[in-house]
Amino acid sequence: MREELTHRLLSERSDSVGKYDAQKGDEVVTMCRRPAAAAKLERVRHRGLRLLLSLPLAGLLAGCGATTQKASSSQRTSTVAAQCRSGVTAVGSAKVTVAAVVRQKARAYRKPARRAFADFDRLNQNGVPTVFRVLGTVRTRDCRTRWYRVQLPVKPNGVTGYVRADAVQVGRVRTRIVVDISERRLTFFRNGKRVLGTTVAVGSPATPTPTGHYYVNQRLIPADISGPFGPGAIGISAFSNVLTGWAQGGPIAIHGTNEPWSIGHAVSNGCIRVHNSVQKGLFAAVPAGTPVLIRQ
Repeated sequence: MREELTHRLLSERSDSVGKYDAQKGDEVVTMCRRPAAAAKLERVRHRGLRLLLSLPLAGLLAGCGATTQKASSSQRTSTVAAQCRSGVTAVGSAKVTVAAVVRQKARAYRKPARRAFADFDRLNQNGVPTVFRVLGTVRTRDCRTRWYRVQLPVKPNGVTGYVRADAVQVGRVRTRIVVDISERRLTFFRNGKRVLGTTVAVGSPATPTPTGHYYVNQRLIPADISGPFGPGAIGISAFSNVLTGWAQGGPIAIHGTNEPWSIGHAVSNGCIRVHNSVQKGLFAAVPAGTPVLIRQ
């Protein structure tokens, strides 16, 4: 399997996106204040995250399928309504998942409209769009989606909640990443097919890479691409379980490195390092919302 992906030029410039704060090591990913013009991000620019109308999205959901029988308008409405059950319905498949981008503000609840426990703005603390991974939908009997059950980019790892459907825009994601810690291997899939397999560096025994199901929640470009992050970092919704005092809670990322000798070894502070040549293509090919499985 090839160790590189074709690299597409990025529309974002490093100086317009920000830079990393590396004073605490290679896992800390923070951003400086961006110019006002750069902060005006009205939509996600990843090609793989296209905004959906309710009809295309319905194809990813169980139930609520359109009837193929010929019937009058009133009969069709009645038939569709009968097929929709209220409650949570799982979203996605092994090939296609769904991501949600915050429109302006979003509030996460333990249960729909019950108790809020987190608030999110359109842009996160690094100045990029706030993205959730959609795990399910909550619909009424008339088939209208009222809520999404989502995975959140907060601690502890794997936290889920419910956000109102009108607070986010949703889109398909056809990519997936699997990281095998024991084999020190990253595999990238598109449309269910393996596209890339490459050797990586993982966390040391003292600062291990956390295992679990996560997703890509941001893509960041360093001001100095010759630094410890290489040409870019793919931030995921995981946090170190041991570096709790680090900036932003010790976020984990897949990034390049200025220490190529470390690839293939368990030496990082929890992040996943790849060769810079591989990271260029991976960065360009992986949209926000991409599921990331990290296993032992």
